[in-house]
Amino acid sequence: MTSTRRGAYSSSLTPFARADAVVTLDSPDMGLLIFSLNLTLDGCVDHQEGIADDETHAFFTRLMDEGGAMLWGRVTYEMMESYWPAVARGDEQAPPAMREWAVKLEAKPKYVVSSTRKEFPWANSHHIAGDLREGVQKLKDATPAGVLLGSGRLATELDRLGLIDEYKLLVHPRIAGHGPTLYQGGLPGTRRLELLSAQPLRNGVVAMHYRRAR
Repeated sequence: MTSTRRGAYSSSLTPFARADAVVTLDSPDMGLLIFSLNLTLDGCVDHQEGIADDETHAFFTRLMDEGGAMLWGRVTYEMMESYWPAVARGDEQAPPAMREWAVKLEAKPKYVVSSTRKEFPWANSHHIAGDLREGVQKLKDATPAGVLLGSGRLATELDRLGLIDEYKLLVHPRIAGHGPTLYQGGLPGTRRLELLSAQPLRNGVVAMHYRRAR
């Protein structure tokens, strides 16, 4: 997932009637939950440490186009909310790749897991409340095109529940030497993955695509 000023998903999911509703739709064509994030070689996920250029923004724009919905925790949502709507409106100066991302993000369904906030006024934003496993599983069931997860702390909790299916990570040629780091909250055991592809970008970033080994 892209960050705000320095860093860089048509939905089949019917919008909820209320912003604080839990997903209630069911579909026989369950979508995948795909975790995507920027990280350095030493696992730092500080959004200021990555390479934010047209190439990385284009990568995340393609991921957003392919997916049916976005999923974030509250902290990530608020970081995105503080900047990208202004870019989409044209109130913030931004290069074409960033503006394309912002306009598409405005239209994309955005789901937020939060126990402390219930109102999410940004366009097409919805609240997942209650049981985390049930809420996210129902979102997956209702989104055949897949759900793109872009929050590191939330990913830790969802990986503990076994809900993440694939990982599309951008590994940046940086050694940050500090945190926060990916999964620093810990998992109950080692997660085995299968490599599906590794694509180097011109800027030195490598796009890694893994599938959870079942």
